[in-house]
Amino acid sequence: MSDAGGAVPGTAAGDAMAVALLDALFNQSAVGLHVLDTELRVERVNALSDAVGAEQLVGLHFTEAYRLDDPDEAERLLHQVLESGTTVLDRVIRGRLAQAPGPSHSLEVTLHRLDDPEGRPLGVLAAVIDVNEREKARAREDCLTAVRREVGHSLDVAAACEGLVAALVPRFAGFAVVEVVDEVLRGLSPPLGPLGPDVPLRRAAQRGPGGDNMAGDTRRLPGRTPFALAVTDLRPRLSALGPDTAWLASDPDSARLVEVSGAHSLIVVPLKLHGAVLGLVSLYRFDGVEPYDENDLALALTATAHAALSIENARRFEHDHVIASTVQRRLLPRHEDARIAIETAHVLLPGRNSGCWFDTVGLSGARTALSIGNVAGHGLQTAITMGQLRTVIHALAGLDLEPDEVLARLNTTADRLAEERRSLPPGDSLHSQALTATCMYAVYDPFTRTCTVARAGHPAPVVVAPDGSPVLLDVPEGPPLFSEDSAPFATATVELDEGSVLAFLTGSLLPDSRSVARVQDALAYPDRPLRQLCDAIVYSLPAGAHPDGAALLLARTGVVPPERFATWELAHDRTTPAIARTLVRDRLEGWNLDEETIEATELIVSELITNAVRYGTPPLHLRLLLDRTLTCEVHDTSPVAPHLRHARTVDEGGRGLFIVSRLATHWGTRYGSDGKALWTEQEIPAPDGEA
Repeated sequence: MSDAGGAVPGTAAGDAMAVALLDALFNQSAVGLHVLDTELRVERVNALSDAVGAEQLVGLHFTEAYRLDDPDEAERLLHQVLESGTTVLDRVIRGRLAQAPGPSHSLEVTLHRLDDPEGRPLGVLAAVIDVNEREKARAREDCLTAVRREVGHSLDVAAACEGLVAALVPRFAGFAVVEVVDEVLRGLSPPLGPLGPDVPLRRAAQRGPGGDNMAGDTRRLPGRTPFALAVTDLRPRLSALGPDTAWLASDPDSARLVEVSGAHSLIVVPLKLHGAVLGLVSLYRFDGVEPYDENDLALALTATAHAALSIENARRFEHDHVIASTVQRRLLPRHEDARIAIETAHVLLPGRNSGCWFDTVGLSGARTALSIGNVAGHGLQTAITMGQLRTVIHALAGLDLEPDEVLARLNTTADRLAEERRSLPPGDSLHSQALTATCMYAVYDPFTRTCTVARAGHPAPVVVAPDGSPVLLDVPEGPPLFSEDSAPFATATVELDEGSVLAFLTGSLLPDSRSVARVQDALAYPDRPLRQLCDAIVYSLPAGAHPDGAALLLARTGVVPPERFATWELAHDRTTPAIARTLVRDRLEGWNLDEETIEATELIVSELITNAVRYGTPPLHLRLLLDRTLTCEVHDTSPVAPHLRHARTVDEGGRGLFIVSRLATHWGTRYGSDGKALWTEQEIPAPDGEA
């Protein structure tokens, strides 16, 4: 019995139906059908192409009928099906018919074992479909996905170019080169097309075998080549390559590449955006890979358009960064000023951040203020904010305030700046950008050999003694600038031996828990020049430790040489001014100062001592200090500050500080825990014959 309308197998009608079915499958199917015997030789096959007839394949081993990229793997797979009976579905291999011309194609293979009625294997049925176009389309989509993944995540032109070649090789090209207009790499505006023959292009990235390593080299595009034409009309070029390619005679570098690598196909695409030329992308394919076609050209256009947008964004960032970095460096000190009792050196490491700063400010009494800080962010506004804070620190340093009070007043200014930013219109890009900054301020006194430090969210300084051993300086951490935390700032004071080294660093120089130890190890040779110690700290950093930029300030402590100062304790009575004038004249004559300076100093000291005797409290000290200027200081224990008065003609007093202010270049009052000091500074005339 059989189903209605069916033929019974084994009958004449059934055998005829089976033969007709096999003939239809082998003669009309678009799938390449191969019947293989147990030796994996072709017994029957349909016509697979116009170039190769079915009779040419009969009797050949499957791996002889097809030239496969991996014949051993194909034979292993066939034996596995023959032995186990497991069907293999839709396995993609690379190869082509042995007699067919051209490169390998993607072939999708399905394998079934053929059994007799008793279940004994008779052979294998191999169905082969050419899925080359489908696989090429999938590869193109994968390539575009890789381009989107690799390009556009960095605000760096070179990184965008590196990401493009990494995405294209080897998925789409055997060798890829990205050349960028030299000015674009420096952040300048790209030229409008057409690109002139005298505009240099720099090789920003390349990947793949066969090309010389010319990354970083510049060239001018040779005329009458696909490269020059692409940047002239801003259209891509698809070109076949070979020994007879005419334009290679005008481009020896490309001719050498074709000869060495066997490149047979080239796509050249201009990197363009809004009519401006950013650069050029060149893609090569070598032997064993199909030449580029129009579909590949469309992919190259899409990939380079994405890359061009990323490169332009990176260029704009680089342009803004160059301006911000220039402003930052103009706002920072250019060199270390020599001081009588302290030596300093600094390093400013470039990076995306433009808010790092450092400073040394000379204070009265041979003291030195040391400050370092960082405004988070990048761009011109960050550099401007940094300059505002640094200016405020300079102004506050001149008031001879304690470090904690300096930071408290600086924080008040920061709050005002933050309020100004919040009051900007909502459409302003700065309105939603929060301000964050850290700062550390220290004062070193060479007479007491003490350093007093306060910090606002900034890393604590690293201190090393003259013998290379670390010195503990536990500085309480105050809140960062611009924060809503209103906690007060506190100070820490440490007495340092002469020759100790202090390191003030921004946070990016301390990236991990080992950072402080590395800095201490680098400073373990404090007798070396400070410049060498700065370099040693930089050399000890792990790779990529300061991508945002960093600042480092080193200071080696000293004392005022005994021959450069004099100190006297004076009686608290009316005869003291006269005695002080005699002491001052004797000392200044010993320093070989001119008579005019001596007379002016006598008058200054007389007025300061008189003021201290009248309004101050004992004990009374007088100090003279000879540096680049001449400093006079009168110390007493009264906290009351004198005031400059403008005496009228009939007044008998009130002219003392007015006279002092006229004779001295600078003057002021400094407070301490034991009273106050009135100080003056006078310029010292250069000796005759010196400028």
